[in-house]
Amino acid sequence: MRKAVIDLGTNTFNLLIADVHEFGFDIVFSEKDGVALGMGGINNNYLADEAYQRGISTLEKFAMICQAHKVEVIHGIGTSALRDAVNANDFLAEVKRKLGISIEIVTGLREAELIYGGVKWSYDFSEPAVIMDIGGGSTEFIFADNKGISDMISLNIGVSRIYQRFTVSDPLSESDVQAIENWLDEKAGVFFKNKQSDLMIGASGSFETFYEMIHNEKFPEKVKAVEIDEIELRKSLDWIMKSTQAERDSNDWIIPIRKKMAPLAAIKTRWIMDKLAVKRILISPCSLKEGAFVM
Repeated sequence: MRKAVIDLGTNTFNLLIADVHEFGFDIVFSEKDGVALGMGGINNNYLADEAYQRGISTLEKFAMICQAHKVEVIHGIGTSALRDAVNANDFLAEVKRKLGISIEIVTGLREAELIYGGVKWSYDFSEPAVIMDIGGGSTEFIFADNKGISDMISLNIGVSRIYQRFTVSDPLSESDVQAIENWLDEKAGVFFKNKQSDLMIGASGSFETFYEMIHNEKFPEKVKAVEIDEIELRKSLDWIMKSTQAERDSNDWIIPIRKKMAPLAAIKTRWIMDKLAVKRILISPCSLKEGAFVM
């Protein structure tokens, strides 16, 4: 069966079309669009008018792509921005009326389960790990081993929320970074107390950008987690945090939707690496959309 999954993220909408069979799935087509659905309203639990319309336009385009590829089933999954927006039902109803696409809004913990299901395609958890998925509205942390998930949490600490909450300098000052880290600590509460993980798996998205910045090449097109050097990653994170907007704008390895918020993703990544004493980093090309094919 040919199926499409649309991940309606707070910053990016991801479309994945695949032929699903008994033993898994074969990818036919994939595309991502920087929609910024949460821009202008996420911290007020609202989809701003312009963001709302960008979302509809992107889904119209995705629907045409699905039709061209003769997709039989489309599964839309709404995450943080839609989870919290008081006008989310209006958005869902318009999409259903115009395009015939039903969107399921998942809880944060269900989102974490789907992320784990996706990452499992790229890593067998022979060594226990923590998965980190950096979103625009939320960020998921999933502790897992070869027996499955041992603990998980979804925190409303996405980069779009941070971007719209804090007024910072360009480049970020030390006090900006400290204020954001203090806020992350507050939001995490006691969840990470007494937790440690030698291995962290970054789930696609921003982590693919980190890889591309380090290696000056596109992330490998294969369904397998790729290891990157922890020291090189820290150097890259440091550069991003100290960079100006102009410097990021001129860096071809940072995609447009991430040029404004990359320092916030870098702060958050370094914060959790320090908190959990991470020593090794894998980057998985898979995340929620791949998990949705099989879970």
